[in-house]
Amino acid sequence: MQRDKRRVAQAFSRAAKSYDSVAQLQRAIADRLLQWLPEEVEGNLLDLGCGTGYAAPHLHACYPESPLLHLDLAHGMLTFAREQKSVPGAFYLCGDAEQLPLADASVELIWSSLAVQWCEQPDRLMTELARVLKPGGRCLLATLGPDTLHELKRAWAEVDDDVHVNSFTALERLLAYNTGLTLARCETEYRVLRYNRLQELMHELKALGAHNVNSRRDQGLSSRQRLIRLLDAYERQRQADGALPATYEVYYLELFKESQ
Repeated sequence: MQRDKRRVAQAFSRAAKSYDSVAQLQRAIADRLLQWLPEEVEGNLLDLGCGTGYAAPHLHACYPESPLLHLDLAHGMLTFAREQKSVPGAFYLCGDAEQLPLADASVELIWSSLAVQWCEQPDRLMTELARVLKPGGRCLLATLGPDTLHELKRAWAEVDDDVHVNSFTALERLLAYNTGLTLARCETEYRVLRYNRLQELMHELKALGAHNVNSRRDQGLSSRQRLIRLLDAYERQRQADGALPATYEVYYLELFKESQ
């Protein structure tokens, strides 16, 4: 595994207060996934990887009688969500999507926007989602694909052969496991953000807590040398309109657990 989940949790906990200030893309993706919500939910609703709690008001408004479970790997995010965006009848749990602290068949709907890409064992993730869902329950996911930030990966590849950009699971691998969930709907989109300078993108990733959390090796280059080479490499990808692109590959999935 490339990522240490403790480092992931620490990065997002530190970013809890700055996250919303730069999360325009994340809110847009969440808004699209919210449009996929079913008309009715009877039972527990899980916001998996709730972050700062952006979706909580909408989820509560749609299903005011359903207990809303907020779960996140980052304790700092949970604290922020509870203090800044709490809704009636909400519960807050710190936990791992690959080892959910929930009983079997205890959740009617799992809603998760831009969280499960941090899981590196898709078989365990999908098994856990199937385990906690009730028969007939549904899971709505928005997650990132491996083509995300390919411009930044390409630029770093001209600097050294270290891992500087987080990689995410391909759709085919995510859906390759027979865990008891059936795919009902799947859509892919590419969203391209544009920046004047690479430093703007790097600052945004850090403020989101989504900067590189992979193990790194000392390759003999100073930080300044790396930065100069990186800026030069990324500059060569500047588009005709004068902007530097940053692409996000986004998957939207609806899965359901068949009634027994």
